Amino acid sequence: MKLSEINIRDPFILFYEDKYYMYGSRVGEQRGFDVYISDDLTDWSNPVSIFEYYDGFWGTNQFWAPEVHLYHNTFYMFASFRDNENHRGTAILTSKTPDGKFKEHSEGAVTPKKWSCLDGTLYIEDKTPYMIFCHEWTQVKNGEICMVRLSDDLKRAVSEPKLLWRAADAKWVFSVKGNDEYVTDGPFLYSLNGRLICMWSSFGKKGYCQAVAYSDNGKIDGNWLHLSQPIYEGCGHGMLFNTREGNLKLVFHKPNTHTLERACIVDIEEKNITEMIQLG
Repeated sequence: MKLSEINIRDPFILFYEDKYYMYGSRVGEQRGFDVYISDDLTDWSNPVSIFEYYDGFWGTNQFWAPEVHLYHNTFYMFASFRDNENHRGTAILTSKTPDGKFKEHSEGAVTPKKWSCLDGTLYIEDKTPYMIFCHEWTQVKNGEICMVRLSDDLKRAVSEPKLLWRAADAKWVFSVKGNDEYVTDGPFLYSLNGRLICMWSSFGKKGYCQAVAYSDNGKIDGNWLHLSQPIYEGCGHGMLFNTREGNLKLVFHKPNTHTLERACIVDIEEKNITEMIQLG
């Protein structure tokens, strides 16, 4: 399959043992996750099911934004689910292989129980695991990016959530419905030339956007600042990965229109991001 044939949202690409594994949200029936596998980022396998809803699983619908991270020689999926009480949170699943069947690892969601959350992502700093996630605009209106420290086995949160920033802190962000409601989507952290950056998405003047925030001290607990404009428009929920050749790539879905979404992979230069940060 070509990328143009794969209808997917929230794409996430893992490079492991000379193959690329792409995960994402299904656009149709959203009660499971698939992986697509490629040798060259051009030709992809048919979807391989790696997790499906089963009786007794706490999440009942809206299985969204799976990310798979290799941590201590095991693969961990961070994914968002909604239950019958309209509660949404990010849980952690695990598998011995990147294309194997994933099983529950955390005891339900690791995001705060009374919050509506999604898009949890793993970041390791000084050997300590953290999860960065969105506190949804549907609950707080001005969507938030927050973090919690995780236990070393990734089974639970071991700290209170800390606010990193709110959507409207970025001056380019527009209200999603015109009534002071602002979206945060898809955080993904990456260490770049001594700087810590976060890819994230919201809505700007031209709709859904891919944006960059950065920490002023290169650490997760620094003050988070924002570029004056998004780096791409009409697309979003992106993440960064390195190819086998060591080139940095950005993948996001485009357009942000139901049934038309496709994964889009673009080259991105570290020096260009560094220059943008220096210019603010």
